[in-house]
Amino acid sequence: MTFEKTVKKHVYLHDSVDRSLIAILRTDARASISKPATLLHVSRGTVQNRLDRLISSGAILGFTIRAHDELETDLIKAIMMIEVVGKSTAQVISKLRGIPQLEKLHTTNGAWDLVANIKTSNLLEFDRVLRDVRTIDGVLNSETSILLSSI
Repeated sequence: MTFEKTVKKHVYLHDSVDRSLIAILRTDARASISKPATLLHVSRGTVQNRLDRLISSGAILGFTIRAHDELETDLIKAIMMIEVVGKSTAQVISKLRGIPQLEKLHTTNGAWDLVANIKTSNLLEFDRVLRDVRTIDGVLNSETSILLSSI
């Protein structure tokens, strides 16, 4: 299944309660079922059913933590802009999703077709990721900027 088909599958399935539940979980993924139930004025069963459906449909891909930047000082973080040849975007996206160091992938407008957030543990791994991306069939050009500090 292509990225586009996956996204389209989920867009029309969600109502304002689903979107609000996702927003609550973005701020506190460890929230108990009763917290969003109270905030959304619905039963705990409703929250659990919706959460189960969001997970099984792929709308929620997983739960994670956000660590303070000071805890990630040894990581190499970067943004990579990627230009794709012709109509090969779906196959390029599929290959890029197989690279775990690409934390997020975005479509965009303008000169670049895709923007990837990269996170690696060292420069050797960073260099390998750049090489892996640039050798994917359909990737025409790329430009990468290492993120030095967050302000």
